[in-house]
Amino acid sequence: MKGLSLEEILEATCGELLCGDETGFTGVSIDSRTISEGELFFALRGERFDGHRFVTEALKKGGGAVVEEEPDVLPEGRVVIKVRDTLRALQDLAHFYRKRLRARVVAITGSNGKTTTKEMAYTILSKRFVCERNEGNLNNHIGLPLSILRLSPEVEVVVLEMGMNAKGEIRRLCEIGMPEYGVVTNIGPAHIGMLGSIEAIRDAKLEIMEGLRGLIVNADDDLLMDGVRGFKGMMVTFSIKNEGDVMAGDIVRTDRGSRFRLRWRGEGVDVDLPLHGVFNIYNALAASAVGLCLGMKMAEVREGLQSYHAFPMRFDVITEGSLTIINDSYNANPVSMREALNGLVEMKGDRRAVAILGDMHELGDLAEDAHRDIGRMIGDIGIDEFIAIGEMMAHAAQEASTNSGVRVHSFRDVDEAGAHLRHIIRPDDIILLKGSRIMGMERLLGVIRDAV
Repeated sequence: MKGLSLEEILEATCGELLCGDETGFTGVSIDSRTISEGELFFALRGERFDGHRFVTEALKKGGGAVVEEEPDVLPEGRVVIKVRDTLRALQDLAHFYRKRLRARVVAITGSNGKTTTKEMAYTILSKRFVCERNEGNLNNHIGLPLSILRLSPEVEVVVLEMGMNAKGEIRRLCEIGMPEYGVVTNIGPAHIGMLGSIEAIRDAKLEIMEGLRGLIVNADDDLLMDGVRGFKGMMVTFSIKNEGDVMAGDIVRTDRGSRFRLRWRGEGVDVDLPLHGVFNIYNALAASAVGLCLGMKMAEVREGLQSYHAFPMRFDVITEGSLTIINDSYNANPVSMREALNGLVEMKGDRRAVAILGDMHELGDLAEDAHRDIGRMIGDIGIDEFIAIGEMMAHAAQEASTNSGVRVHSFRDVDEAGAHLRHIIRPDDIILLKGSRIMGMERLLGVIRDAV
């Protein structure tokens, strides 16, 4: 955050100045432990925390604070601003700062592949533009405004991943970030326990359409395509199966990932993508469409795709001797679980395929059926060993155990599974590690390495 005066901050936040005078701020913070000199602290409230408890500590280190209630002592030489709602003030300040930037903003949402698509688009766009993006998982009502306030004034293109758990959240993120282009990767049952139906998930994701100049969508997703029929702006589709504007053909699996022919408006280039799985080709197509819509050449897009490096814990293929581990432990839902299992089978060759899967969360009343569906799939597609972890994944184990071709093991948690892995896995296996974030599946990575 550069170039905003105290007067402008007060205007943006509708704040009341309690103490302090004209000063410059180097940025914003919501963490009193890591705040730096010159940063403005926002005392946010949450279900399990209240930043107002740490205002005094933050003011000792930082340059000022935005609060909802006046501190007992107003410090000298520090700015304190009172607002009605600190979260709203943070978001409004981010919106104010966004309006001052000349950057073009691309917003990315969807049930699966958001982060990979964002990172691929960033890699492609950086070949021509000064490009920035929200890092890690800073994609929600707190993380996105923080990301915007960290943008440099020189940025030309910004790629913003937008996540959501409820209706109205994507709309609010778009109000803050003001995207010109939007990308919807796909629609699946992630967060269905919170929204109730897959149609409700689609409609919540498609709040992104409001005010866009251009929309980039997956033409192979029928539910998604049905939802975007009324879009008034420019629509660009990407696909593998159906006809689309940006397409992948002649797909071949390689040792490093995939090779395919990227096609756009009568042009074509061959791409060696250093990522495994058909789902990552879809992510690459969505990211390519972003670059192409912003006027990049096919050769630049290819260069960006081929220089991309896998994001940690997202189908990250690790090879150690004859052992291959697919670390896809960042998160899981029914669609991403199926994609990962298909990717495992595509890569297995003549090796044993071992699926180590943890519970999928946020599925509500559909949780048991969704896990049983995964178990039936495991029994049908050629998985050799299935290690189920968690109460819900035990239902998948029951279904998979009806297939005599699969050896099934079920454990209560990661720690119990880890104690038995050395008796199950072999040094030349190919292993998939996946589950919802709360399961902590990544903790098994070291156990697997030690076991062989």
